[in-house]
Amino acid sequence: MIWLWVLAAYGCGSIPFGLLIARAATGSDVRAAGSGNIGATNVARVAGKPAAIATLVLDALKGLLPVLVAARSAGGPSLLAPACALAAVVGHCFPIWLGFRGGKGVATGLGVSLALVPAAAVAGGLTWIVLYKAFRISSIGSLAGVAVALGVAAFTADRVAALGLVGVSLIIVLRHQGNIRRLLARRES
Repeated sequence: MIWLWVLAAYGCGSIPFGLLIARAATGSDVRAAGSGNIGATNVARVAGKPAAIATLVLDALKGLLPVLVAARSAGGPSLLAPACALAAVVGHCFPIWLGFRGGKGVATGLGVSLALVPAAAVAGGLTWIVLYKAFRISSIGSLAGVAVALGVAAFTADRVAALGLVGVSLIIVLRHQGNIRRLLARRES
């Protein structure tokens, strides 16, 4: 039974809202411009701020909704919600529809964090906002937001939810390897 839930969460996570929104707004493929990413930051470059906001909201919702439904299912195992959280983020990062080349998982990670550990999600989101406004580099805010969210989760979440958030965070950090290298070399734009 858990595999059906996980598969459904992956399916939700794999909906490429950034690609669909940018195509509807501009007629272009967001993967052919900027970073080539389907996430909100690249959508902002390609299709503008309103399209990026819509992408951010929908990418967060595709993480939030399956995890909330799983968490509220009667009789489900305690690992069901964290497993669905991981599956939704994996779906966003590696969508079957796009040859397993998706986004970096930040907005979807925010959504699953809201379902698993709301205080951690709020702290991570606020960290992203402050650091993005200060440095104008999304990856700095994203990576610091992940770290802050994990710190808050360590003190506010139950063990199972915290472990789910650790898994989601690892995926996000791994998807930011190129950004981390550029940040260390001071070449990140």
